[in-house]
Amino acid sequence: MHTLPPCPLCQSAYTYDDGAGQYVCPECAHEWPIAGAASTENARVYKDASGNVLQDGDTVTVIKDLKPKGSGGVIKQGTKVKNIRLVDADHDIDCKIDGFGAMSLKTEFVRKV
Repeated sequence: MHTLPPCPLCQSAYTYDDGAGQYVCPECAHEWPIAGAASTENARVYKDASGNVLQDGDTVTVIKDLKPKGSGGVIKQGTKVKNIRLVDADHDIDCKIDGFGAMSLKTEFVRKV
């Protein structure tokens, strides 16, 4: 049987594998990578409309008017979006846009500032 390592901070034996390449300690909430887990070489690279690599926390600009589903407004071209979060889903970016709130955007509609 495979045994999991104890937590490096609190030495708790109740650690578990979260299924995303990390061990988690339920007692102190410490997370650390599994040795041999997917490396950054295999990680997905997110690029904007110009081919610039995007990272979490970047500021981007919307490059065309976007009409969000279920909303009466339009996100205008040139709208700055600060502190983006990259996700592996049908839309690549989670963010908050002033006047609209939480949104999901595709990288093909933004350009890094």
